[in-house]
Amino acid sequence: MAVSLEIFSMLPADTGISASTSPLLEACGVSKSFGGVHALRDVSFDLRAGEVHALMGENGAGKSTLMHILAGLLAPDAGELRLQGETVRFHAPHDAMRHGIAMIHQELMPVPGLSVAENLLLGREPRGRIPGTIDRSAMRDEARRLLRLLDMDLPVERPMRELSVAGMQTVEIARALGADASVVIMDEPTAAISDREVDALFKAIDTLRKRGVGVIYITHKMAEVSRIADRVTVLRDGCHIATRPVAEMDEARLIPLMVGREIRTEKRKPRVISDELALAVEGLERDGVFRGINFEVRRGEVLGLAGLMGAGRSEVASAIFGLAPADRGVIRIKGVAVKIRRPADAMRHGIGMVTEDRKGYGIVPGMAVAQNITLAALSRCCSGPLIRRGEEAALAREAVTEFGIKCQPCQKISQLSGGNQQKAVIARTMLAQPSIVILDEPTRGIDVGAKAEIYQIIRRLAEGGTTVLLVSSELPELLSLSDRIIVMREGSITATLDPAHTTQEEILKHAIPV
Repeated sequence: MAVSLEIFSMLPADTGISASTSPLLEACGVSKSFGGVHALRDVSFDLRAGEVHALMGENGAGKSTLMHILAGLLAPDAGELRLQGETVRFHAPHDAMRHGIAMIHQELMPVPGLSVAENLLLGREPRGRIPGTIDRSAMRDEARRLLRLLDMDLPVERPMRELSVAGMQTVEIARALGADASVVIMDEPTAAISDREVDALFKAIDTLRKRGVGVIYITHKMAEVSRIADRVTVLRDGCHIATRPVAEMDEARLIPLMVGREIRTEKRKPRVISDELALAVEGLERDGVFRGINFEVRRGEVLGLAGLMGAGRSEVASAIFGLAPADRGVIRIKGVAVKIRRPADAMRHGIGMVTEDRKGYGIVPGMAVAQNITLAALSRCCSGPLIRRGEEAALAREAVTEFGIKCQPCQKISQLSGGNQQKAVIARTMLAQPSIVILDEPTRGIDVGAKAEIYQIIRRLAEGGTTVLLVSSELPELLSLSDRIIVMREGSITATLDPAHTTQEEILKHAIPV
C-alpha cells in the first residue's frame, strides 16, 4: 500500500499519476472532545491518490485534531477511518506509519541530543554487518540524500539542538518525505523556513503528487493554497463547512467560510510618538552571530525588525531578554544601563517576550491553560508562598476572554491548537504588565482571524504607551504595524526605514546578501 520514495528515482522523469477520483484515505463522521470542548463534530474528509488537499480554518477549528487522528496520535470518539476502502483502526503513530501515513507536525518533535542523521533515520536505521549495530556511514549518506530532496546541505553529524527553528523544520520535512508513505500530512510546514526552502519543498510535493502520493496540506497562507493544492476543505468550530476545487476558491470566498464573520483590515495610520526613550542598545555583539547593533526605541513606539532567516533578528531579541546574552555592548532602559544575563533580569526591568519557539520556551505542556497564563504574574494572586487559586482562576478567565482563546482554563495547554497556544503565551506575557515587549514572530501559525485580533492588540499596546519590538518574516505585517523598520543582514543593521515611505522590495534590497 505504501509508495516508496526509493522507487521515485528509478522512474522516468515524465512519469505522472493524475489524482484518482476514488478516495485513498477517508475520515467518516469523526468526532472528538477534550474536557467537554468539542474539537470535531461529525467531520468527514477524503484524500485521493496524487492529490494535494489543503485543509484550512481558524486556530481551534479542528484541523490538527483531525490530522492527529489520521496519523494515529489520537483515537476518535466516534466515526471511522478508511484506507483504500477498508476500515482501519490506529492505536499509535506506528500503526499509521505501517499503513503508509507520515506526518510533519506543526510543533517540532526533534530528539535534541541526537545528530541530524540520527533524527532523519530514527526507527529505520541501516543495519551494520555485525548484528545489533548501525551502519553509520550508510546512515549519513541516506541523510544527505533526503536533505538533497529539499535542496538543503545541513551538516548531518551536527546535534539537532544546535540547529535553528528553520533547520529543525527542514529535518522534519525531509524525514517525512523519506518515509515509505502513500499519504503525507503536512501541518504548517512552511511556518519557519525561508523562501528558498519553501520552493524546494513545493518541488518535493510536486514529485510526490506525480508519483501518486496523496498530500494533506494544512496552512493559513492563501497564496500557498492556490499554488499547490487541487482541492480545499474548510473547517470551522470543529465542523466541516465546505470542500471545493481550488479553481473555484479565492481569498474573498475562503475567508468568510473560515471565520464566519467579516475581517476588517486596518491600514497603518501615522502616530505621534513620545520623545521619551524606553530602550537603547549600544555596540551589542555576540561572536559569530551579530555585531555593532545600535538602535533606540521610544515609549509607545513599534519598532519592526526585518531580515532573512539567519540574519540575526531573533538572536538580538534573545540577547535583550537574556535568553542568550550578548558578549559585549550596553543595554539601557529609560537611559539607565542595566545588566541582563537571564530572563528574570529582563522581567525585573519591565521587559516581556514572546519567543519564536513556542514549544521550547513558551508553554509548559503538562500544565493547564490557566497555570500557563498566570505563570509570569503569580505575585498578583499570592499570599506569601501560597497561591490564591480563586484569584488565579479569575485572572486566567479574563485573559482567555480578552485574547479570544478557545479553551477551558482547566484544560491542558498541550491539547490546544498551535494558534490558541500562541495566544495563551501572549496573554501570559501581557499579564506581567511589561513596559517593553518583544514579539518574535507573534503570528507564526496563526489564522487570518487571530492575526487581525493580535494586530489590534499590538496597536492597543502601543497606543497605551507600551514599547514594542516586533520581529517578523512577514513584510506586510511589519509595514502595517511598525513606526520604524530596522533591516538586518548577516548579523548587522543595514538600513532604518520609514514604513510610510518604503516597500517590500526596498526592505528586501537591504536584507538580501550582496
